Amino acid sequence: MTVAKVVFWGSLGALAWTHVLYPAAAEALARVRPRPVRRDPSWEPRVSVIVAAHDEEAVIERRLANLLELEYPPEKVEIVVASDASTDGTDALVQAVGAREPRVRLLPCPRGGKVAAQDRAVRETAGEVVAFSDANATWAPDALRRLTAALADPDVGYVCGALTLEQAEGGNREGLYWRLELRLREAESRLGSVTGGNGSIYALRREDYVEVDPRFGHDLSLPYLLVQQGRRAAFEPDALAFERPTPTNETEYRRKVRMFEHCWLITLRGAMFRRLPPLYLAQMLSHRLLRYGSGLLHVALLGSSVVLVASGPVYALALAGQGVLLAAAGAGVGVARYYVLVTWATNVALWNYLRRGVPPTWEPAEGTR
Repeated sequence: MTVAKVVFWGSLGALAWTHVLYPAAAEALARVRPRPVRRDPSWEPRVSVIVAAHDEEAVIERRLANLLELEYPPEKVEIVVASDASTDGTDALVQAVGAREPRVRLLPCPRGGKVAAQDRAVRETAGEVVAFSDANATWAPDALRRLTAALADPDVGYVCGALTLEQAEGGNREGLYWRLELRLREAESRLGSVTGGNGSIYALRREDYVEVDPRFGHDLSLPYLLVQQGRRAAFEPDALAFERPTPTNETEYRRKVRMFEHCWLITLRGAMFRRLPPLYLAQMLSHRLLRYGSGLLHVALLGSSVVLVASGPVYALALAGQGVLLAAAGAGVGVARYYVLVTWATNVALWNYLRRGVPPTWEPAEGTR
């Protein structure tokens, strides 16, 4: 029973910390000891905007039109579409836009995945700042200027903007989770550095760009790598991007499984907890390791609750609460179903990673184009 109680209270405490207590603690500490980014909106470096694309003919023209309309000196922006061996009309559409607009060019790449295409594009561009976007995203007119203003701070090597998810066509509840995530990301940035970015809108000084394992992805790897190099990874809440989410909780589950496979790879093989300042290490353990381990923690909590159910009302109540959550998820209650599916996705992703590894290539998520 002693072991079961340790498992019960340990898993319950870890879940409470990562989902509730850590966000509250980060917010409170950021108010007490903020470290603001020293923004300079007048700084206008040359920027290479890179869009990695694989079979994006449905959205690539819209993406380029949006980037060409950004409120930034046109002569200081080049736009490169790194086509990861697209087999549809993506390349032809980009070339047609490039024929009319010399700032746009196509960079054909062999099939190697998003990160490999991004690496090649960085090598073949010259901007002082390299900015990245997904093919299905839309940026606010001042988004690029907001990113460069944050990078004007000499301590900042990486900055990501705020992705706003449009209303899902189906019952996906990702939007609620994402709003909470952005609030936590802003608190982390005020403390010093974020623990994760997003692929829709981010930028780095060229001198700070790091080529990583093509299977890793930039969202999780670049922030901690910059911190390991003594730089800051900041969040700019006013640099806005917009995307369509997957339509249902079930399609989001499949997307999350693919995403968490890469997260587990980085967590287990990416040396992400080495050479970090104590506060940032605590943030990484709280926000990343425990979040990715939430599925395992829930399994441990459920198993220990079953073992201890007759040992006292606390354990019986905990078991009943978990039963209600699972029943609500099974009945299709939106938030409960989203939470259970996404949490279980961490376990499936870990199993997939251990069983077959993680490929570097990717396909567009269902319903997001």
